[in-house]
Parts: sequence; C-alpha cells; structure tokens
Amino acid sequence: MEELEGTVLVGESFEPISGRVVVENGRVEAVEEVATESTDIILPAFVNAHTHLGDSVAKEAGVGLSLEEAVAPPDSLKHRRLADASRSELVAAMRRTLRFMAESGTVSCLDFRESGVAGARALRDAAEPLDIDPFIFGSGDQSVLDIADGFGASGANDDEFTTQRAACRDRSVPFAIHAGEPDATDIHPALDLDPDLLVHMVHAEQEHLERVADQSVPVVVCPRANTVLDVGRPPIRDLLDYTTVALGTDNVMLNTPSMFREMAYTVKRFDVSARDVLRMATTAGAGIAGLDCGVVAPGRRASLTVLDGDSDNLAGSVDPVGAVVRRATVGDVERVLL
Repeated sequence: MEELEGTVLVGESFEPISGRVVVENGRVEAVEEVATESTDIILPAFVNAHTHLGDSVAKEAGVGLSLEEAVAPPDSLKHRRLADASRSELVAAMRRTLRFMAESGTVSCLDFRESGVAGARALRDAAEPLDIDPFIFGSGDQSVLDIADGFGASGANDDEFTTQRAACRDRSVPFAIHAGEPDATDIHPALDLDPDLLVHMVHAEQEHLERVADQSVPVVVCPRANTVLDVGRPPIRDLLDYTTVALGTDNVMLNTPSMFREMAYTVKRFDVSARDVLRMATTAGAGIAGLDCGVVAPGRRASLTVLDGDSDNLAGSVDPVGAVVRRATVGDVERVLL
C-alpha cells in the first residue's frame, strides 16, 4: 500500500481537496480529505487521444508545408520518410517518444499506425519494455486487427473502408477515421461509415454536429497540429455541446507529444474552461479507449501524475486546475504512476 498526499483533483469535476490518495495493487483504494503540508498536486495521468508515433523518425520535417505536402497519404514527406526508415530506426524512435510521454504523465495514447500489420507490430515492440501502453488503430486491410486494437482510417475521401468497418464490427473493436481536416467534404461520408471515433472535425458545421450527436460519436481535436498545417480552427465549444471531445497532439513530426503544451494552447485560444480542457486530456480519452483511468476516484486504476506544486513555476498558484492546464510543464512533474 502507498499513500500520496497533497492537493488532489478528485473525480470528473476535478474538485481540489487537501487530501490523501491510498493506492493498493495498482488501484485507488481511497481518496480521503485530510490536512497535509504537502504542496504536491495529484491528478489523473493523461490519455493522448490522437498521435502518429511513426513520425518520430522525422521531427520538424513537415513544418512550413501544407497538409498535402507534409502528411497526406500516400506520397507526402511523412510517408516518404517512413518508407526510408529501417524497422530498427522506427522502433527506436517510437520508443523514445513513448518514454518521453510516460515521463511527462501520459498513461496511453490512441495511435494511428501506418504500414499495416508490420507497422502495428513495430509499435507493439517499441512499447514492450515501457510502462505506457498505446492503443493502436491499425491501417491497411482487416488482417491488421490480429495485432491492432482497432482500425484507423485516413479519411473517407482517400479510400473505401467498408470492409475494414465491417471487420471491426465483427470483432467488437473500434473503427476511427479522420474527418473534416482540410475541408468539410469528407465528414458526411465518414459518418456514413458509422464510426466509433472522429478525428479533427475542423470544418464541422451545424448539420455535422447534429449527426455527431444523433450517432453519439466522440471527437478528438488536435489544435496545435491544425495551426501548424494551417487548416483552420476546430469548433471546440460547439463540439463540446454535442458530444464527448478529447485532446490529441497528432503528428510527432509537427509537435512534441506534450499534453501540457496542448492543454495550454487550447485553453488560451478557444472558448473552453480549464476543467473542460483537463477533462479532454484525461477522462475523455480514457473513456474512448475503454481504459479504467482518467479520474482520481476509489476503485479506479491508479494512473496518476504528481506535480511539484512548490516548483518555481507553480508556487503561489491560487487555482490548482488552472495552474495544471495553463501553466504546468513537463519540468513540474515530480512522479508518474502508470
């Protein structure tokens, strides 16, 4: 048994209490309100709801390029760099990125893994010695589902994905798809596939929002990547009014996979509260992936991030939730329980 003390951000409301978290056998045994002198801040570990970890072999390579030039299949710079990388280079690069994510408080990521079965296996191998456990959305044909946790489609205008969608349904695993990133033309076709998850939705309009609500489809937004690729701003406030919204960092070649940076960018540039954003970075992604974490509550998996509330950066903060979302950095992480 282990006890952590400090300011605890409890439950889905992240209500801060002076308290103690009791951990036993990898689960939260109890959350108790007690007086403590600890200045630590205890919160759920992050779930990065959209990544492309293969891009770790080409960091910063796509900056300044358009979406088509940088990341669009099949002939963008990203795909050429992936083709040129050896398997050992790819595995090593993804492992280093996963290690950074774990050390910065991320328990899992929902990764769209290119290169079919071989790509999914490479990511499994990259994660094998680490505590972070990626949720893999595979690519290619339906055989990738023997290795992956679900299927991740590039976009409804790129290919025909009905076979893969049917295979996901048969296996009771999720089907996810990019939609509404460069424009709105692929949103209705994506929704016609009855997906379990939509990624981006930058150009979602009222008719799309209503379909998303009717079909109960959660959405992942990646605001920093959208900015780097100059494709627009996702309507995060509107999306939150219609469905569950999670936060992702997208391509490693474009942005560091730091949920601290993504949260700070989102809360400062969109009409959302700090609690909204923290929920997007933790609870929402965990729920989408079916992970028993994302909140600090009795009975839940003890995937926790502990911040040094007395660091030079965080000392004197009067709002713990705001400090975590707007101000905290990887340098404030004192400990991560995964």
